[in-house]
Amino acid sequence: MDGNEEETLTNMSNHFATHRPLLMSTHWMITADHPLAAQAGAAVLESGGNAVDAAIAANLVMTTVRPHMCGIGGDLFMLIHMAAKGTLDALNASGRSPAGATLEAYQALGYQSVPETGIHTCTVPGAIAGWQAALEKHGTLGLDTLLAKAIPYAKNGFPVYPELVSAIKERRDILLASGAVGETFLPGGAIPRVGRLMVQPKLAASYQMLMENGPEAFYRGPMGEALVAHSEAMGGFFSETDLARHTVEWETPITSDYRGYTMATQPPNSQGIALLMQANMLATCDLAAMAPDSAELVHLMVEAKKLAFVDRDAYVCDPTAHPVPVANMLSLIQAKDRVNLIDPDRAAKGYEARDFTRSGDDTIYLTVVDADGNAVALIQSLYEAFGSCVMVPETGMVLHNRGRGFTLDATHPNVLAPNKRPYHTLHPAMILKDGQPAMVLGTPGADGQTQTNIQLAVDVIDFKADAQQANEAPRWRSNPDGSLIMEDRFPDKTITALKSKGHDVQVTKGYAEIMGSSQTIMIDRENGVLKAGADPRRQAYAIGK
Repeated sequence: MDGNEEETLTNMSNHFATHRPLLMSTHWMITADHPLAAQAGAAVLESGGNAVDAAIAANLVMTTVRPHMCGIGGDLFMLIHMAAKGTLDALNASGRSPAGATLEAYQALGYQSVPETGIHTCTVPGAIAGWQAALEKHGTLGLDTLLAKAIPYAKNGFPVYPELVSAIKERRDILLASGAVGETFLPGGAIPRVGRLMVQPKLAASYQMLMENGPEAFYRGPMGEALVAHSEAMGGFFSETDLARHTVEWETPITSDYRGYTMATQPPNSQGIALLMQANMLATCDLAAMAPDSAELVHLMVEAKKLAFVDRDAYVCDPTAHPVPVANMLSLIQAKDRVNLIDPDRAAKGYEARDFTRSGDDTIYLTVVDADGNAVALIQSLYEAFGSCVMVPETGMVLHNRGRGFTLDATHPNVLAPNKRPYHTLHPAMILKDGQPAMVLGTPGADGQTQTNIQLAVDVIDFKADAQQANEAPRWRSNPDGSLIMEDRFPDKTITALKSKGHDVQVTKGYAEIMGSSQTIMIDRENGVLKAGADPRRQAYAIGK
């Protein structure tokens, strides 16, 4: 072994050092963004439920214990692999804008862009219908049974943790000015202390109503009527008809080949296509010849991200309202052409989107693999912290602010229009080998999602990292303003070299929350072993048997 090889191995070893051990099992495995949620899903698996049942049980618990990240007032996407059928389905349970939410109506209110919070940031919540649809098609248990896992944490409380306290502090003034949501999360007007029990009795009552009447209680019943009445009182646009016409969509995942693996994710209106565009560009390069923490690799991946995102921002929208040129965006020939635009010595200030006219932060994530080989990647969100910061007082439902995914630029494909789904950052992902899941992965983190997912994939496929090593490895995040956030666990020489290439590097602490909360289950079919990695940056944990 020469000196260069030894240095590379040393760097690789440091890059993939971990605080947590790799978790392995032979029967089933679940990861989730909160230990109580992982435990709820594990209990379902232990009692004979399948991966879909367990995923939804965990998600329902997280709607209670991670109220700043997700909730029954949010949207949902799932990738579901059913082993016996050999199928991979993509469930899109994102909601549409109200019929009254016209561009002219927003302009009449004086908006130049969709506001950050308030009732005018909301689209129809899609998660409740999504849970029901997934269970009807692929589950073995009813929504009523799984809701029972969440009710005790809403009714009796759960211990407040530091991350939730930070989110409440960040939104304190908005929450206090927003009525019921402030009364719930800042009882007595005070920020709750770590360890105090957070109770949500109105939410518990809504769970009970959903147990008894199913999704109809919201989309055609008293929960929805309460939302519409509250919307009208706030000058919003929701009607009972908007809720009643909500539908979910079963879609075919979009895929790309990456070094003999098939990378699968959600089609538009999700941003998942940006993950595949990054993978297509990187597949043209020999990444394994670079050190995993080198400036050469980070620079290449960041520039590929920029190229993917400029096309994402130009074209991804609701494809039922405006065609999205998916095939062209995923063209391997164009991927090679795009990589050739990257200057290896200089960071680009920006790139122009491709012109196809001439040719044809916050979220929760979880993964489950059950004993039969069924696999689920689920991602669900209110979008930003506490979403719209609007709670329907009678129901305890916090509404998301996914309307922020629209633009008010009348010339853009993603312009606000009635009955339209906004651009969505949410995208679950799976990596398959020979048609079977080899890796189920994903993360919260808005714009950071595809960036984290591609780093996970490269670490595992190109550098042979295990699931925990990939989740704990130092991470970077490229921002719309051109800045590049890097954890301080990258070598100083890497950070210095990136600055010399013109990157606006902003160094943050190691294991920073802004870098997401990734989770991975790898399926070792040769040995019959499931291997899980869970990100210590937030509260992700894995449980297996």
